[in-house]
Amino acid sequence: MGNQVLTPPGLEPGKSRPQEEEPELLVEADGSMWQSLIRNLRDAFSSSKQPPLQLTSQPDANSELVETIEEEPIWRSLWANLQDALFPKKLPPLELTSKPAETTALLTIKRDPKSSAYSIAAHVLIIGLIVLAIIEMRIHSKPVQRAQVAPVDISPFIPMAPAKNVMGGGGGGGNHELVDASKGKLPKFDKQQITPPQKLLVDKPKIPVPPTVVMPNIKMPDANMPNLGVPQSTQVALASQGQGSGSGFGRGNGGGIGPGSGAGIGPGSGGGTGGGVYHPGGGVSAPQVIYAPDPEFSDEARRAKYQGICVVALIVDAQGNPQNVHVVRPLGMGLDEKAVEAVRQYKFKPAMFQGHPVAVEVNVEVNFRIY
Repeated sequence: MGNQVLTPPGLEPGKSRPQEEEPELLVEADGSMWQSLIRNLRDAFSSSKQPPLQLTSQPDANSELVETIEEEPIWRSLWANLQDALFPKKLPPLELTSKPAETTALLTIKRDPKSSAYSIAAHVLIIGLIVLAIIEMRIHSKPVQRAQVAPVDISPFIPMAPAKNVMGGGGGGGNHELVDASKGKLPKFDKQQITPPQKLLVDKPKIPVPPTVVMPNIKMPDANMPNLGVPQSTQVALASQGQGSGSGFGRGNGGGIGPGSGAGIGPGSGGGTGGGVYHPGGGVSAPQVIYAPDPEFSDEARRAKYQGICVVALIVDAQGNPQNVHVVRPLGMGLDEKAVEAVRQYKFKPAMFQGHPVAVEVNVEVNFRIY
């Protein structure tokens, strides 16, 4: 089927198209962008109802546009399309006859001062919020999170420190005398004291019982003198047992020798020598833990997933109760207080020395581990 050009009735062949009138540019009556936006929103949400559209036009049967189109055979239409595809006809170059229209209507439109002020205020507000956000991020920067590392038990590779073989303890005595204890030799060492050391009041008693002090079988420096006394004393003019009490020699009490408390020698308590309380070793057994509650994590350490070992020193008394609990190797982040709180609840089987319970000083490792 061939293509045919329909010619409008007002244009006959050979005549030029009448000159069209130049379109007039639409000029907005009101220059405010905001008022136009408000009107559009009002029309969109509360538009007035318009009457239904009624078509009153009818087809014109006598129109000259309607022409009889003769049908062509299909093979002729195919041949024409094939010629256009293989041998297209050269058309003359296209000539543009339209010309730009000169107008000054766009230049006469002035922008509303209110819209300019609103635009400037909006830009200043947005820039201020961006600057405030940058300053806030720099001041309140988030802390760097620690990398989560799987805990590795390295205790088998840590060299063990040699155990202390020094026994603590001590003793003291006296007889409420005005002068210091006299210088003299030490009494016999024994595991159990029957007669405390004192001045010899009877030269030749009928049933002599040698005075002793509670001491292990160790060698100590002693003064080569015939009478009993304190080897470190400088008082040699008078025979005196010292200002202490409980028999013995010195300024302490308990039937020993020295300024301590007990039947031992020197400062300290409970027998033996060395000062302070007993330590495991040298015949003193270590206390055994029979009740040890797990320590609690602090909130700060739990959030940071912080773990480690805190070393706590304490004295286990003769009844197995912890005394004088304090930290000797801190861990930090609130875990030291939690370790002391847990150790104060421990229960021990007391240490033994020569068959008797004694107070000893030990260290306890409190392990904080996240499982």
